[in-house]
Amino acid sequence: MQRRHMLTLAAAAALAPGVRAQVSDLSDAINKAGRQRMLSQRMGKAWLALLQDVETGNARLVLDKSIALFDRQLVELKAYAPTAQLQGTYEQLEPVWSQYKAVLVGSVPAKPAAPELLKLDARVLALAHQGTVQYEAALGKPVGKLVNVAGRQRMLSQRMAKFYLAATVPVDAAAALVEIGKARTEFVAAMELLRTAPQATQRIRDELQVADGQWMFFDMALQKLQDGAPQGRAKSDMFVASENLLSVMDRVTGLYSALKSA
Repeated sequence: MQRRHMLTLAAAAALAPGVRAQVSDLSDAINKAGRQRMLSQRMGKAWLALLQDVETGNARLVLDKSIALFDRQLVELKAYAPTAQLQGTYEQLEPVWSQYKAVLVGSVPAKPAAPELLKLDARVLALAHQGTVQYEAALGKPVGKLVNVAGRQRMLSQRMAKFYLAATVPVDAAAALVEIGKARTEFVAAMELLRTAPQATQRIRDELQVADGQWMFFDMALQKLQDGAPQGRAKSDMFVASENLLSVMDRVTGLYSALKSA
């Protein structure tokens, strides 16, 4: 029960009512654009969890709320876009997102649909990343990169969990393991960058310490994939660990986003 309660709190934190209903400035835009990257992977993770009856109730909640949040933020980011280039990115994203959403909600998750799901989430991720980078360039301040990197950590946590569940279906397990390895290396390097950034406040460093603790549990869950085909409990542990790590990194991203003058 305690584990389930922790998961509920983590999911609620990542989709908190405190997330502003409109984009307030370019730093907030980078945060929200980066959150779209994360959501693309989180939705895929939740769908693959439902496919395998992993954390079914929580996975359904995560999927439904993530779809609603992606829809809302897409409208906000397109409306706020200060350049034709950014407008174009979000216009390109809209039809790809519609295709992805159709797979997510069009039918009960089934293994034959998994390869198409992974193709579409990759396309959504690429365009969401493009928008984030463009918003970072529009801000033109060092803190913009930190908001981008911190926000990307949220995405990497979900990407690793998604490929873990893809490998256990299995859907192209060898490729999934390669992607997990790449994401893991990037995640560890980015944590060091965030920790040593001159803009990091004491509160940010404290949150990163919490993230280090969550990463330890998450990484332990990842390692079980190397030990053979994980069973239901191991898959559930991965789902919970990925949500808890996401929750902390969402707070870190918000703290960097609040450094307006950096």
